[in-house]
Amino acid sequence: MSAAVREIVSVDEPMVITDDQEGQVGKRYRPAMDALDSGTTDHTAALRAYVEAMPAHRNRAGGFWVAASDPLAAEQALTGTLSADQIRAAALLSDGASRLVDRFPLATWRQALGILDRGDPSELIRQVRDAEHSDPAGKRWPRGKVCDDSTAAHCLI
Repeated sequence: MSAAVREIVSVDEPMVITDDQEGQVGKRYRPAMDALDSGTTDHTAALRAYVEAMPAHRNRAGGFWVAASDPLAAEQALTGTLSADQIRAAALLSDGASRLVDRFPLATWRQALGILDRGDPSELIRQVRDAEHSDPAGKRWPRGKVCDDSTAAHCLI
Protein backbone atom coordinates (compact mmCIF):
# COMPACT_ATOMS: atom_id res chain seq x y z
CA MET A 1 0.00 0.00 0.00
CA SER A 2 1.15 3.49 -0.64
CA ALA A 3 -0.47 6.78 0.12
CA ALA A 4 -0.57 10.15 -1.54
CA VAL A 5 -1.65 12.88 0.82
CA ARG A 6 -2.54 16.36 -0.36
CA GLU A 7 -3.43 19.01 2.15
CA ILE A 8 -6.25 21.18 0.89
CA VAL A 9 -6.12 24.78 2.12
CA SER A 10 -9.82 25.21 2.86
CA VAL A 11 -10.48 21.83 4.50
CA ASP A 12 -9.70 20.60 8.01
CA GLU A 13 -8.68 17.11 6.91
CA PRO A 14 -6.25 16.30 4.12
CA MET A 15 -7.31 14.46 0.99
CA VAL A 16 -5.84 10.97 1.23
CA ILE A 17 -5.59 8.62 -1.73
CA THR A 18 -4.56 5.17 -0.58
CA ASP A 19 -4.07 2.13 -2.76
CA ASP A 20 -4.95 -0.84 -0.57
CA GLN A 21 -5.50 -3.37 -3.35
CA GLU A 22 -2.54 -5.49 -2.24
CA GLY A 23 -3.88 -5.51 1.32
CA GLN A 24 -7.33 -6.53 0.14
CA VAL A 25 -5.91 -9.44 -1.86
CA GLY A 26 -3.59 -10.37 1.00
CA LYS A 27 -6.47 -10.68 3.49
CA ARG A 28 -7.15 -14.11 1.99
CA TYR A 29 -3.67 -15.33 2.89
CA ARG A 30 -2.84 -13.41 6.10
CA PRO A 31 -4.86 -15.10 8.89
CA ALA A 32 -2.45 -18.00 9.48
CA MET A 33 0.56 -15.67 9.42
CA ASP A 34 -1.03 -12.98 11.60
CA ALA A 35 -1.94 -15.50 14.30
CA LEU A 36 1.75 -16.30 14.89
CA ASP A 37 4.58 -14.39 16.55
CA SER A 38 6.99 -12.84 14.06
CA GLY A 39 10.37 -14.53 13.93
CA THR A 40 9.11 -17.98 14.87
CA THR A 41 9.59 -20.97 12.59
CA ASP A 42 5.84 -21.27 12.08
CA HIS A 43 5.52 -17.58 11.23
CA THR A 44 8.37 -17.87 8.74
CA ALA A 45 6.59 -20.80 7.04
CA ALA A 46 3.27 -18.92 6.96
CA LEU A 47 5.02 -15.81 5.61
CA ARG A 48 6.62 -17.93 2.88
CA ALA A 49 3.20 -19.31 1.89
CA TYR A 50 1.81 -15.75 1.80
CA VAL A 51 4.71 -14.48 -0.30
CA GLU A 52 4.40 -17.41 -2.70
CA ALA A 53 0.64 -16.85 -3.14
CA MET A 54 0.76 -13.11 -3.87
CA PRO A 55 2.50 -13.08 -7.30
CA ALA A 56 -0.50 -14.78 -8.87
CA HIS A 57 -2.39 -11.52 -8.19
CA ARG A 58 0.34 -9.01 -9.10
CA ASN A 59 -0.23 -6.71 -12.08
CA ARG A 60 -3.53 -8.31 -13.00
CA ALA A 61 -7.13 -7.10 -13.13
CA GLY A 62 -8.76 -7.91 -9.81
CA GLY A 63 -5.36 -8.01 -8.13
CA PHE A 64 -2.89 -5.26 -7.32
CA TRP A 65 -0.37 -3.27 -9.31
CA VAL A 66 3.35 -2.87 -8.59
CA ALA A 67 5.31 -0.53 -10.84
CA ALA A 68 8.65 -1.84 -9.53
CA SER A 69 8.04 -5.12 -11.35
CA ASP A 70 6.27 -3.59 -14.38
CA PRO A 71 6.43 0.16 -15.12
CA LEU A 72 3.18 -0.13 -17.11
CA ALA A 73 1.45 -0.72 -13.79
CA ALA A 74 1.66 3.06 -13.25
CA GLU A 75 -1.27 3.35 -15.67
CA GLN A 76 -3.38 1.68 -12.97
CA ALA A 77 -2.51 4.25 -10.27
CA LEU A 78 -5.28 5.70 -8.16
CA THR A 79 -5.35 9.47 -8.65
CA GLY A 80 -7.31 12.57 -7.80
CA THR A 81 -7.50 16.10 -9.12
CA LEU A 82 -7.55 19.47 -7.40
CA SER A 83 -6.85 22.96 -8.62
CA ALA A 84 -3.40 24.24 -7.60
CA ASP A 85 -4.83 27.02 -5.42
CA GLN A 86 -6.46 24.39 -3.17
CA ILE A 87 -3.18 22.65 -2.28
CA ARG A 88 -0.80 23.70 0.50
CA ALA A 89 1.38 20.58 0.63
CA ALA A 90 1.72 17.10 -0.84
CA ALA A 91 3.23 13.95 0.59
CA LEU A 92 3.98 10.62 -1.04
CA LEU A 93 4.46 7.70 1.32
CA SER A 94 5.35 4.09 0.72
CA ASP A 95 3.41 1.48 2.66
CA GLY A 96 6.31 1.26 5.10
CA ALA A 97 6.15 4.99 5.85
CA SER A 98 2.35 5.13 6.08
CA ARG A 99 2.36 2.45 8.80
CA LEU A 100 2.24 5.12 11.49
CA VAL A 101 -1.33 5.91 10.37
CA ASP A 102 -2.75 2.87 8.60
CA ARG A 103 -1.09 -0.14 10.23
CA PHE A 104 -0.25 1.06 13.73
CA PRO A 105 -2.94 3.82 14.14
CA LEU A 106 -0.59 6.00 16.21
CA ALA A 107 -1.32 9.17 14.23
CA THR A 108 -4.01 10.63 12.01
CA TRP A 109 -3.21 11.81 8.50
CA ARG A 110 -3.35 15.39 9.82
CA GLN A 111 -0.79 14.50 12.53
CA ALA A 112 1.46 12.75 9.99
CA LEU A 113 1.42 15.88 7.82
CA GLY A 114 2.23 17.93 10.93
CA ILE A 115 5.32 15.77 11.51
CA LEU A 116 6.37 16.35 7.91
CA ASP A 117 5.64 20.10 8.19
CA ARG A 118 7.85 20.45 11.29
CA GLY A 119 10.89 18.69 9.93
CA ASP A 120 11.82 16.23 7.33
CA PRO A 121 10.53 12.79 6.36
CA SER A 122 13.14 11.10 8.54
CA GLU A 123 11.14 12.04 11.68
CA LEU A 124 8.05 10.27 10.36
CA ILE A 125 10.13 7.21 9.51
CA ARG A 126 11.83 7.33 12.94
CA GLN A 127 8.41 7.15 14.59
CA VAL A 128 7.46 4.21 12.36
CA ARG A 129 10.69 2.44 13.37
CA ASP A 130 10.01 3.10 17.06
CA ALA A 131 6.56 1.52 16.68
CA GLU A 132 7.97 -1.47 14.78
CA HIS A 133 10.66 -2.06 17.40
CA SER A 134 8.12 -1.75 20.23
CA ASP A 135 6.27 -4.78 18.83
CA PRO A 136 8.91 -7.11 17.32
CA ALA A 137 6.70 -10.21 17.57
CA GLY A 138 3.81 -8.51 15.79
CA LYS A 139 1.36 -9.23 18.63
CA ARG A 140 -0.07 -5.71 18.81
CA TRP A 141 0.11 -5.09 15.06
CA PRO A 142 0.29 -8.33 13.06
CA ARG A 143 2.42 -7.94 9.95
CA GLY A 144 4.58 -9.97 7.61
CA LYS A 145 7.77 -8.02 8.29
CA VAL A 146 8.84 -6.56 11.61
CA CYS A 147 10.33 -3.59 9.69
CA ASP A 148 9.26 -2.56 6.21
CA ASP A 149 11.20 -0.37 3.80
CA SER A 150 10.02 3.23 4.15
CA THR A 151 10.05 6.15 1.75
CA ALA A 152 8.48 9.55 2.35
CA ALA A 153 8.56 12.71 0.28
CA HIS A 154 6.97 16.01 1.33
CA CYS A 155 6.52 19.15 -0.72
CA LEU A 156 5.25 22.50 0.57
CA ILE A 157 3.52 24.48 -2.12
